[in-house]
Amino acid sequence: MKLSILASTLATVAAFAPSSSIRSSTALNDVPLANGSMSFNRVCREWRCKYDGDKSTSESLEAVAKAVDEVLADIKAVSSDITVNRLVCGGCLDFKLMMTVPLDDFGPWEEKGFAPESAFLEKIKAIDGITQVETQTITNMEI
Repeated sequence: MKLSILASTLATVAAFAPSSSIRSSTALNDVPLANGSMSFNRVCREWRCKYDGDKSTSESLEAVAKAVDEVLADIKAVSSDITVNRLVCGGCLDFKLMMTVPLDDFGPWEEKGFAPESAFLEKIKAIDGITQVETQTITNMEI
């Protein structure tokens, strides 16, 4: 009985383990970094700023959230495989919007100026209490 439970558990766990054949085919498209000790195939565009006030009641953070809502559909149209993450830090008053796309989709988006980036950044720069509006391009890999 105990042996069959153990065998059943191992079979279930194995179903969630990445297949070596899947990994090797993905690895062919990865760009190596750090002498091959890591690689990437997804690129992130980050829009960030500082807001003022308490995160629970900040009017500037509320205004940024509304600005995100206005462009979210356009952002998600960039790639069928885009992930969009919103990060808010109540301690250092950071707001970040991170959009990660497959490497193949990044170049075409970059050629379009990361639309709707410029309109979004101009909008949040006009919000009272918003400072240090910046962007960054970085790799972003789930490991």
